Amino acid sequence: MTHALIVDDDIDSVATLQELIASEKFTVSVAHTLRDARRHIALQQPDVVLLDLQLPDGNGMELFQDPQLVANSEVVLITGHASLDTSIQALRLGAADYLVKPINIKQLQGVLSRVMKPAALQAEVSELNANLANTGHFGLLWGRTQPMQRIYEQISRVAGTSVSVFINGESGTGKELVAQTVHDLSRRRKKPFLAVNCGAISPNLIESEIFGHEKGAFTGADKQHEGFFERASGGTLFLDELTEMPMELQVKLLRVLETGRFMRVGSTTTLDADVRVIAASNRPLLQAVQAGKLREDLLYRLNVFPIEMPPLRDRLDDVPLLADHFLRQIAAKEGKNKRFTAKALAQLQTYHWPGNVRELRNAVQRAYVMAVADVVDEQWLPKGEGADPQSTAASAAAVTSLGVGVPAAAPAAAFVTSAESSGPSITMPLGSSMAQVEKAFILATLQHYKHHKEQTAAVLGISLKTLYNRLKEYAAEDAAAADKAEQ
Repeated sequence: MTHALIVDDDIDSVATLQELIASEKFTVSVAHTLRDARRHIALQQPDVVLLDLQLPDGNGMELFQDPQLVANSEVVLITGHASLDTSIQALRLGAADYLVKPINIKQLQGVLSRVMKPAALQAEVSELNANLANTGHFGLLWGRTQPMQRIYEQISRVAGTSVSVFINGESGTGKELVAQTVHDLSRRRKKPFLAVNCGAISPNLIESEIFGHEKGAFTGADKQHEGFFERASGGTLFLDELTEMPMELQVKLLRVLETGRFMRVGSTTTLDADVRVIAASNRPLLQAVQAGKLREDLLYRLNVFPIEMPPLRDRLDDVPLLADHFLRQIAAKEGKNKRFTAKALAQLQTYHWPGNVRELRNAVQRAYVMAVADVVDEQWLPKGEGADPQSTAASAAAVTSLGVGVPAAAPAAAFVTSAESSGPSITMPLGSSMAQVEKAFILATLQHYKHHKEQTAAVLGISLKTLYNRLKEYAAEDAAAADKAEQ
């Protein structure tokens, strides 16, 4: 049977906890001091240690000072004096989770159901690292370059904990694959992994989709609906494009993260949220806070363990590996094998990939379809120019058909072509904000592709919904600026 050790000097709390753990088919032993705990561990290595921080002879985290003592045990903190800083410190030292007194029975049951020896998790990570040199991939991620090695190391460290993760990076860099890999290497792997694109759900429906609703909660709510928090119970909820979530809903999300409880829309009954939340954004996070797109307190609650995804242009040595991977995937689906020429792979490494890995996958698919023979050459692949070389200089100051443009307050941006540049591009003066750069780049790209929104979104590596949201924001900004100028 799985063995648990309770380290707590609160007699009443221990008695209740011991009964609850025993009911989950665990054998249980109890220690009231750090000295007792060390003795119990020496006599019988527990599978899980439920550790109080405040003990008569010291702080519970002193057990971590001897790494071998709890190396083969999952440590869960139990405290009545919880703070985010204390929890983060303990999780970084190796604790798998923490519970706050008075202990919620369902949360305890969830923790016990996920007990897994740290050695088992470490063995899986070691195997992935050992195979990386041969296979070129780590979990769902592909690449051998140094930037990706750093990502793999971060995933290895955080996957086995309950720490909140915030993944930041340009669209198309693989943020969802990172979240999925973290889940697959975690103790929650047997439960659901649900991905939610916050920018693809109507602001009027997103609260209902996240938290669920009761029958009759609003017009059209003809039956009870389980939200993502309920459907992901025990597992991982990935909130992509979090900065597109309405601010009023961010307040409610913060409350759930702090209390572990939520209510469906139209209900007065609270439900437990046994979910690990991983968030992601393609916006620079501090810029998103300054622009009023992300609550600062929510950022710090979620950004416990940040992971910054590198753009594909910063790891061009991975392009041939990724391209071959995508080509094999497409061939398996289409039923006909094809291969790249050496020249084609070399050409792929000269392109700057503004749409990142997503754009590369689309380029490979297009080249596969266009290749008549079994060999995919460079004819249908992007060149180093990154765009049509026939394009001439054009202003990105206005997009008249949409009624939007670069605001007067933003530095002017324009397409330029020169001997030093690799093709049509935009230039922005130093001192421009990230928001201004993003806006100018999106509008210039839209103009370059003759207002073809699907193609623009694909090149930028963002969803069509996100593009529409950005254009709507820019139209509103310009309207406000025009009103202000008239006043």
